[in-house]
Parts: sequence; structure tokens; C-alpha cells
Amino acid sequence: MEADLARVEAALRGAVRTEDEYLTELASHLIVAGGKRLRPVVAMAAASTRGAVTDDVVQGGVSVELVHLGSLYHDDVMDEADTRRGVETVNAKWGNLQAILAGDFLLSRASEIAASLGTEIAALLANTIGRLCYGEIGQLRRTYSAARTEAEYLESIGGKTASLFSTAARIGALVGGLDRPDVEALTSFGHAFGMVFQIVDDVLDLTATEAQLGKPAGHDLVEGVYTLPVIRTLAAGGTAGADLRDLLGGPLEPAEVEKALGIVRSNGGVAEAVEVGTHYVARAVDACGGLPDGPAANALRAAPGALLATVAA
Repeated sequence: MEADLARVEAALRGAVRTEDEYLTELASHLIVAGGKRLRPVVAMAAASTRGAVTDDVVQGGVSVELVHLGSLYHDDVMDEADTRRGVETVNAKWGNLQAILAGDFLLSRASEIAASLGTEIAALLANTIGRLCYGEIGQLRRTYSAARTEAEYLESIGGKTASLFSTAARIGALVGGLDRPDVEALTSFGHAFGMVFQIVDDVLDLTATEAQLGKPAGHDLVEGVYTLPVIRTLAAGGTAGADLRDLLGGPLEPAEVEKALGIVRSNGGVAEAVEVGTHYVARAVDACGGLPDGPAANALRAAPGALLATVAA
């Protein structure tokens, strides 16, 4: 998909280009920093299962990516983050007010693009932004809460992460002209893939290095966001669960972060989180069962398992 990804990059940069050079610089900061563009890839792959990657399909994928980027700008303000994708965050470089407004601008451009693709796409993207906010608020309500349940965690990531992937797949299928059964199947795939994606991201936050992540390891623990490996470690009880619970509930000193990471890494929480991920891998693969064999459909079937395998070893 190298040629199609080049189209995405060009469309992303074009979408945030304005007459104001300063706003263009703010809005394009994370675009220039790079990224895998997985949401546009999912949109284009969905369309490719039975059709072609038209310019409208590219624009549909770009609209979802802009929502994702806008949410990152806002997340970094809330987290007071200094780095993202190996570069300074917008809030660290230019301040919170500029970062918030630039994030809002990205959301407005996403909405404008979606509107150009029709009322169904516009309504879908607007609903997705709402679901993203719902998931984030659910997470914020449980900040520093060791009582956060697995059900609450899954509901939150379903909104703040999986909704974007399900929408990307649905937009690709709709704009690509696929039949409704395929649209629904690909929407289900996108949701399940997004759940795998976030579980993997949460595992990596606890097991990878800062160099691998492009941000400090254990960031979620520092911010009081207790993810699935932590929830499973606490639920298992015993000495490890009790020691971890004693650490959590408020801001952590660097030495406490390292101790908490050690507890989670050396017990079964990570492996159990990966096992939950296998459930969503199976759901994603099943959702693609009715799609015709071909490069796009085969790639969609393989992607969730390949993603989970990066943390399953």
C-alpha cells in the first residue's frame, strides 16, 4: 500500500494547510513527526476487499486520522506530556492554549471532510467523536482508582480507541460502495482490531523501554490510568496484588513507578491481558469470514494476530 500511503500523507498535509503559517505549523506538527497511519490503512483495506481505493476513500481515512490526531493534542494537554512520537508535544513547545485550539482545528477539518462525503459519513464521524469523549471521560472518572473494573476498562477503550478503527473500516466500506453485510462485517472487524490495538499499547506501556515507546515507560501508572495488566494483577490478589495496591491510588515517585512496573511484569497480569487480546483477535478474524480471499481481506485477517504477537512472546 506504499503508493496509497503516499496519497494519505499528501492529503493529510493538504487538509491542515491554511493561509496562516503559524496555524499550519501547529496543526501539522504531529503529521510531520510521522506515524503508521493505521486508521487510513484500515479504511483503504476495507474498500479494497471488493473495490478500489478512490480519492474519496483516502479522504475518508484522513478524516478519521485527523480526529485521532486532534485527540492526541488534547490528551497531551490533559497529561501535561512533553514528548509524543519522539518529538516535543505541541503543548510543551507552544503552550496549552495553542495545543487545545490546534486540536479543535483538526477536529473541524475532519468534520468538513466527512461532510463532503455525505450526510451518513458526517453523522458517523460526529458520533465517533462523541464516543471518543465518552471513553475518555470514563477513564478520567477512574483516575488513580485501584477499584477500576475490567468491564470499565473495556468500555473505555471501546470508546476512545476501538471506535476510531471501527469508523475507519465502516467509512472505507461505505465510500467504497460495498454491500451492507460487508459494511457491518468490516465495522465489527474494526472494533475488534481496535480493542487488540489498545490492549497491546497498554501492555507495551508497562513492558517496553522509553526508546521503544517514544515516551516514558509506565506513563499510564504515573497518570493514574490503571490498564488491563494492572487490573488483572490486582484481581489475582496474593502478595503481588497487595503490594501493588499499596503503591497505587495517587502520584508515584520514580522509584515507586519502577517497583510497580516490576510487580506487574513479574506476575501474570501481562499474560492474562494478552489472553484477553486473543479473544478480540478471534472476533476480528471471524468478522472477515464472509469477505472474498484476496490481498486486502487476507491482510485484515492476519493483522490482529500479528499485532498481538508483538507482545505475546
